Amino acid sequence: MFTSPYLQKYKGKSTRHTCPSCETKHSFTLYLNGNTHEHIHHTVGRCNRESKCGYHYTPKQYFTENPLSPSPLERAGVRSYGTSHIPDTIKQITPSQPIGTIPFSYIIDSLSPHSNFVSFLQNHFSEEQIQKVFENYLLGATKNKEVIFWQIDINGKVRTGKIMQYNLETGKRIKHQSGAIDWVHNKLKKAGTLPEDFNLQQCFFGEHLLKLYPDKSVAIVESEKSALIASAVFPDLVWLGAGNLNGLSIDKCQVLKKRNINLFPDLGGYEKWSTKVKEIKQSVNCEIKISKILEDIATEVQRSEGLDIADYMIEE
Repeated sequence: MFTSPYLQKYKGKSTRHTCPSCETKHSFTLYLNGNTHEHIHHTVGRCNRESKCGYHYTPKQYFTENPLSPSPLERAGVRSYGTSHIPDTIKQITPSQPIGTIPFSYIIDSLSPHSNFVSFLQNHFSEEQIQKVFENYLLGATKNKEVIFWQIDINGKVRTGKIMQYNLETGKRIKHQSGAIDWVHNKLKKAGTLPEDFNLQQCFFGEHLLKLYPDKSVAIVESEKSALIASAVFPDLVWLGAGNLNGLSIDKCQVLKKRNINLFPDLGGYEKWSTKVKEIKQSVNCEIKISKILEDIATEVQRSEGLDIADYMIEE
């Protein structure tokens, strides 16, 4: 008998985990296999901080993006059955909800170099380099000097914006009482500007540059910060940010067909992204390689500090 996956019920702090997106402890609810009642994957779940983080990675998304894993039916305990044994709820095909987008006017209104993050960049790069980065990635700023990393897809549609605060001296993220990340779509939902069922589907940070620079090779890093700093140092590549370690997906990579791609994961991310490379090669017609440079050159101190490619470029 097929039983759908479900969110783990609360039975104390041990049933709430660290969110893979905002990294808040005891805020993440995992999905469990409906038949085995085991965790599907440590990234498959929902952050309870819906208005501050909004991370929600469903079992359906996980199995779609991981085709080499057992199928959802196999994971749920249904094996070697014909379609007549599959419940009607699985057979039904529901129309997909349109991807939610935000009016471009919000980007225009937010454009500003007056964020602590841009102030940090000014300590390390020329005015010309910063201006180019600012124009390419359309950086926004809040009145509290937080930076807004806008996600604009390859068709120029605005998916959302990630709002983050940085220390202007160190360039490190500042985690405050409500976490380290906020989202434009969540703010607009709370204000009643966007519907509650806004269908967020994130894209690469910098994805719109693929159409602007069709002949450039592509480099993908984990964070938006790394993409911006790397683009200032190596402007001959289109630098994209996956958003986090789990942000590299087959679905996102569909826009990379017929492109040459190099991946630069943070320290500790090489193994996970190496596995993802194999899956992407099977689903997307592209040339893709992964760099092990950080794993090869990092000192023990740098490993303990969680060095990323942007930190290395700044240090050098």
